Amino acid sequence: MNGILLIDKPRDWTSHDVVGKLRGILRERRIGHSGTLDPMATGLLVVFVGRATRAVEFAESHEKEYLAGLRLGVETDTQDITGTVLQTCDRAVSRTELEAALSGFRGEIDQIPPMYSAIKVQGRKLCDIARKGGEVERKPRHITISRLELLPGEGPDWQLDVVCSKGTYIRTLCHDIGQALGTGGAMSALRRVRAGLFTLDGAHTLEEVQAAADAGQAEHLLLPVDSLFADVPAVTLDARAEKRCRVGGEFAWDAPDGEARLYAPGGEFLALARMEQGVCRTVKSFFEV
Repeated sequence: MNGILLIDKPRDWTSHDVVGKLRGILRERRIGHSGTLDPMATGLLVVFVGRATRAVEFAESHEKEYLAGLRLGVETDTQDITGTVLQTCDRAVSRTELEAALSGFRGEIDQIPPMYSAIKVQGRKLCDIARKGGEVERKPRHITISRLELLPGEGPDWQLDVVCSKGTYIRTLCHDIGQALGTGGAMSALRRVRAGLFTLDGAHTLEEVQAAADAGQAEHLLLPVDSLFADVPAVTLDARAEKRCRVGGEFAWDAPDGEARLYAPGGEFLALARMEQGVCRTVKSFFEV
């Protein structure tokens, strides 16, 4: 079994829980995912099965889109509503005020990661330190918020559409917006709807995967691994070049500089490669060995 499986993660499951469940359903140990979702979050989890796990590193940096709930007037230790309340504020914020505050969080910004995160400092996870009542200095991360829009509706939970780069913490974004308004803020809900080229429309629930597996059709839910690189130009090799590719050797090939998807003459996806001055070099191979 080899391919990409789009999962609609349920609330209160960790991403690791989902992987563990799928290992049992699919009877495949080689399963990984790109882009961890917090337990309270739902939505798109891109899962890689079999030899497709070699592609995880290329998906982790993809832009992602979320629908998030922002609750103003409350601040918690986890920066979402599952945490311990640190302080509250009953000042009402108008839609106009919130719109104005959002403008300061669009584009390239610096964000300080939350203590309740899996980031490691001197070998220790920040969340482990936080659970013991500790706190350490965290270096700001440079992130990009390419879209931050306030959706129709009124409080108490405002709805945000967020498109952001790797490393963005949406709950920290909610916390920081609350700080900018002087009321405090916490994330009240989170749903990932897109990751790179993949959208929630093609995702399956764990129950659907189980049903397909029971019917012997789970493999039909998998997307081919080359779908991850659908925006990269495709190149079909001849038999000589295919042989060189399969042994990891570079070879001459007339193609524009840049990345390319390499295919065998029969259509099998072989590798992601880089073309440079008429020479093709494999970046990562994906054919079965």
